[in-house]
Parts: sequence; structure tokens; C-alpha cells
Amino acid sequence: MSIRVVVADDQDLVRTGLVMILGAQPDLEVVGEAADGLAALDLATRLRPDVLLVDIRMPGLDGVEVTRRLAGPGVPDPMAVVVITTFDLDEYVLGALRAGARGFLLKDAGPQLLVQSVHAAADGDALIAPNVTRRLLATFADQAPAVPAQPIDPLTDREEQVLALVARGRTNAEIATELFVGLSTVKSHVAALMTKLGARNRVEIAIWAYDTRRMRTS
Repeated sequence: MSIRVVVADDQDLVRTGLVMILGAQPDLEVVGEAADGLAALDLATRLRPDVLLVDIRMPGLDGVEVTRRLAGPGVPDPMAVVVITTFDLDEYVLGALRAGARGFLLKDAGPQLLVQSVHAAADGDALIAPNVTRRLLATFADQAPAVPAQPIDPLTDREEQVLALVARGRTNAEIATELFVGLSTVKSHVAALMTKLGARNRVEIAIWAYDTRRMRTS
């Protein structure tokens, strides 16, 4: 079954390019296009795509606000949102991920990474452009509370391993390969981490790993 995608970008040329790249994939189907934030919000609400690909700077509503309304804290059925932008400014990245985005890409990331990010979001993974991941998480760590919340139930050794790999931006499939376990096993560990840490998604798992200094930022 195809992954249904809505593409929102106010630049016609960029939007057309994104639609062409995604539409050329046999398992992806672009079901809607929007040229501003309000149209994106309306389309995504009506069509309920598997993934919303949204530009961070758009008229009407920006991508962060669109993301917050569709995937933010308190949203009962959050949508998988991937945010794209021309600039990898920290405030854009941080704003998008805090709003609930499941991925963050630069527009020059290339077709392969674009397609990977849509697949990752649809699968419940999070993919952030590799060139901003470490700096992004370091920034989160610098802004973290002095004493991050600790889980009531301590993490198992295997959960610590999965935590470290999630924090490095690995997908479930990559973690399964690296740890020599099945994909379903990885998904179970990720779900357990989310429960223990009170995380809504993999990005928040990664943030917690840096908050607690389990991961180095340099």
C-alpha cells in the first residue's frame, strides 16, 4: 500500500520538484499540494495523509505552527510531519521539533534523503538532516533543565544501547542490523523507551539522551 503524502511549499518551483521526486517512487503517492500554511492545515486535516511535508516559512501559517496544530503536545492523533527549509538555523530546527515534527530536512538534501525521510516518518522513525543533528542535539542539551527527569523504572542494558543509537539518528532497520536483532525487537525497545521516558517520539528520546549526558555533543 502506498504512503500518502501532502506537500506544502509556497514556492511553485520547489513544490513541483518535491512532488515529482516523491511521485516517481512506486510506494509513494502525493495526494495533495498546498501553497500556504492555512491550505496545508486544511488539506492535511481533510485528507489525513500518512506524511505531511511542509516548508517552515510560508504565508498564512508558518510550518512550525502547522506542525504544532497537527502533531504538537495535546494533539490526540498526531500526524507525521517532516519540515523542510532552505536554512538550517537553530531556531527553525528547534521550533519545528518542539512542535512535534518527525523529521527536518534542508531543501538541498537531495532526492534520496527526501524519500528516506518520508519513509522514516511513515514508519514512526525520525530523520534529521545529518549535517545539523549533532549541533541540534547539543543545543537542546545546553537548554535542558539542570536535573533531567529520570525514569521510575531504570533502563535495561539493551535499552541503553538502543537509546544511544536512536540519539545518533539511526533508524529502526539500522539499529536492528547493528545489534543483530529483529526489527520487531527494536520497535519494542523503542516503545519501551518512549513509555519509560515519557517521550512522544524518537526525537525526544534522543534529546533525553543528551540531556542526561549519556551522549557527548562534541
